[in-house]
Amino acid sequence: MSRLEDIKKVLGSPSYENEFGLIYNMDCLEGLSILSESGLNIDATITSPPYNIGKEYEKIMPLNEYVNWLEEVFNLVFNITKEDGALLLNVGYLGIPNIGKAVPITYLIWDKIKFYLQQEIIWNYGAGVAAKKFLSPRNEKILWYIKNPEVYTFNLDNIRDPDVKYPNQKKNGVLRCNTLGKNPSDVWQIAKVTSGANRSSQERTNHPAQFPEDLISRMIKGFTNQHDLILDPYMGSGTTASTAMKNNRLFLGFEIDSNYLETISNRLNKTLVEIQDKKKLLTLF
Repeated sequence: MSRLEDIKKVLGSPSYENEFGLIYNMDCLEGLSILSESGLNIDATITSPPYNIGKEYEKIMPLNEYVNWLEEVFNLVFNITKEDGALLLNVGYLGIPNIGKAVPITYLIWDKIKFYLQQEIIWNYGAGVAAKKFLSPRNEKILWYIKNPEVYTFNLDNIRDPDVKYPNQKKNGVLRCNTLGKNPSDVWQIAKVTSGANRSSQERTNHPAQFPEDLISRMIKGFTNQHDLILDPYMGSGTTASTAMKNNRLFLGFEIDSNYLETISNRLNKTLVEIQDKKKLLTLF
């Protein structure tokens, strides 16, 4: 029995499925609790939870409840993650009365999760909130957690940056730079998914907080392997699933808001057609 069939056996019929994965319309806490008791596991999690700032898909919680909620979710994720697995957790900022206007969520949760914090990645983007009385925000954080600091997946060659200033520079007759490119560092300059009549991104959906595929693709290539099963407890617009499919990985997602299921289904069906068309084209050569 395949890993996906094993999951269906314990979680039941999904709201959406294809050959690469499953999407469930349920609270991720419920689904993760069931999986935690089942003994089944996943290879990695790539996700971005609600930031508790009043977006249309969330209800604002008291700060301590919000932090406790994140802790509960991601400690369940820890329980179902393989020994060499990872959690890539994207978080932004929130306001705390009498404390701060834009407090990074990383400050509140980084040590609350059972995973080992390997590194903080800065996601820098060009477009965002315009400001006059403070600096315009242009970054969010990605916490790269691993389960075992001695055994984990890291495919540096798959995410090297080919834009090398001096690619042919030598020392003692030997090339100093890897021919595949340079280490992309812990600051990633990747454009946000924009909206608007004249500047909307081609991949834009109706979700107000959409992951860019370039960002997820780098995480998938760098921190997972072919055929791995990737979890996203907050599936949103389906970017993690779509990008997993394009990189020959499996996916498992939870999305509590049924309004986004049609968006996810349409997007993943389109991705499936793209993959099938690409396979057909390759058979011609």
